[in-house]
Parts: sequence; C-alpha cells; structure tokens
Amino acid sequence: MIDTAERSSGGRMDVGSATTLLAAAVGVVGTLLSALLTQRAADRGRQREQERAERTWERRSGTQELRSCYVAFNTATRRYLAALTDQLHALGRDEDLRPVRQRLTEARDRHREVYAEAQLRVPERVLELTGALSRELGAVYGMLRRLDDGVPRAGDCAAAAQERIDALWRGLREARREMRTDLGVFRSSGGESAGSRHRTPGGSA
Repeated sequence: MIDTAERSSGGRMDVGSATTLLAAAVGVVGTLLSALLTQRAADRGRQREQERAERTWERRSGTQELRSCYVAFNTATRRYLAALTDQLHALGRDEDLRPVRQRLTEARDRHREVYAEAQLRVPERVLELTGALSRELGAVYGMLRRLDDGVPRAGDCAAAAQERIDALWRGLREARREMRTDLGVFRSSGGESAGSRHRTPGGSA
C-alpha cells in the first residue's frame, strides 16, 4: 500500500515537474520570439525610414539640379540678348567693334553650352520654349553678323533686329514663368512675382 502511494505521489511530482519545465520553456521561447519579432519590426521600420529619407534626398537633389539648370539658362540667355543689343547699337559706329563682337561670340557659345545641358534635363513643355528661344537667338545673331559684314539679306535691318530682340525678351519671360511653375515656386495666377516682373529699359527682364 505504501509503495503504491509513493509511486503515485512520485508520478504526480514527475508530471508536475515536467509541466513546470514545459511552461518555463514555453515562456522562454515566447520571450525570445517576442524580442525577435520586435527587433525585426524595428529593423523594418528603420529600413522604411531610410528609404523615405533617400527618396526625399533624391527628389531634393533632382530639384536643385534642375533649378541650377534653369538659372544657368536664364543667365546665359540674358547675357546673349544683352550682347546682341550691344552689337546692334554698335553697328554703323566709327569705332573698334572687336570687343563687342568678342563678347557676342562668348555669350553665344555659353548659351549653347547651357542649352545643350537643358536638352537633357528639362521637361518637354519647358524644352519647347527654350528651344524656340535658342533658334530665334541664332537667327538674330545671323542677321546682325550679316549687317556687320555688309552683306544683308532681304528683310535684314536694324529695326527688324530690334523688334526681334524685344520679342526674345518677352519669350524669355514666358519661359521663366514655365520654369518657375515646374519648380513649384510660381505664386501668382496672373503672372510672375513682383520681383520677377521688374523690367529694364528696352523690354528686358
């Protein structure tokens, strides 16, 4: 009787011990799994945050590069137009025109450089405007060179050149508005901001 009771008690203790050990093991495994899942969730969160940061940086970097391209084109076009105007005003003067011609050549070459870069960067709607400007700038340059060389074609004259230069200044303002819109800095529905609406004598801006 005593042996039977002892064996029964021992069996209950073995089962109880096993249950306790199993519960402890399950608890440890659960704790480890919870920590692992928490770590993986944190890693995924950090990865998503890094990806968002990289995308933001790429967008900002691309916008900054495009802005630099627009600034370079605007600056080069203004200088080209100023050099064309100087060349026009110098025609017929009894003076050495070599410095004026040199400035015009340099302005034309610089404009070609920035326009070539713009062709690879700017969106189609802006490229249409910049392309039209570049073609017309080249046409006026050719007219002024012919007038300077004394071999004008039909329609070549100082008045026609001035009219086309004035139209080019207006075209540059239109292109600049489109550039500002593309960069997201266009604020006025009726035109450019107050600072960009300033015009210099002769139609320049």
